[in-house]
Amino acid sequence: MRFQVVSDPRARSASYRGLTRAAARGRTATISALAAAACGLVMTACGSQGSPGAASSASPGSSTAASVDACATSQLKISIIDTGALAGQAGGYLKFTNDSRTPCRMSDWPAVTGLTAAGKATRLRNLQSTMFGAWHYTAPPPVITVQPGDSAYAVVAADDHPAGSSTRCPAPYVRLRVSPPGGSGNVTISAWLPGARSYLPSCTSAKGSPTAGASTITTLSSLPH
Repeated sequence: MRFQVVSDPRARSASYRGLTRAAARGRTATISALAAAACGLVMTACGSQGSPGAASSASPGSSTAASVDACATSQLKISIIDTGALAGQAGGYLKFTNDSRTPCRMSDWPAVTGLTAAGKATRLRNLQSTMFGAWHYTAPPPVITVQPGDSAYAVVAADDHPAGSSTRCPAPYVRLRVSPPGGSGNVTISAWLPGARSYLPSCTSAKGSPTAGASTITTLSSLPH
């Protein structure tokens, strides 16, 4: 076998370009095969994590609480518990029990109106703090998801001694008209405080403003009981 030596530079250049193109085609085919294999591995890995539309779950107290409807008056049983007198105040805890079959959420201040035996109605103020229950407002108010059968709470309290030059307090509140936060209806319950052996006082401050008020909705675990 004899080998032909190419001495023409142009011929050598053409021959070299042909070899280069062949090598490039080989590398392209190899890279394409490797890319396809890698893509297959990635698709397999992604498939093991679930499709983008897969459903997810979260606990009721998490961000999904926003998707739970606010508690309606009609689905709540409202009462007053843990009553007593302490540090110049008398009061108790309003108990909001979910009496329905679906969870609901509560947040902010309930609407509470005190009614005297003569029928005088006074809207209780939104408390920022109270000695009774050692409760203090913290912003923002908590959002509480109330499962069926469970309860949320609010402190209701008033000063039980006259202030300033007054020698006695006005007639006490004998009933409370209560609505949950944002509720359109209301229920009326007794304002009798067994632990204090009295009705909820309607005492005023030295400036003459009512002292009775209610806290934001909270949990029983955050209150002494």
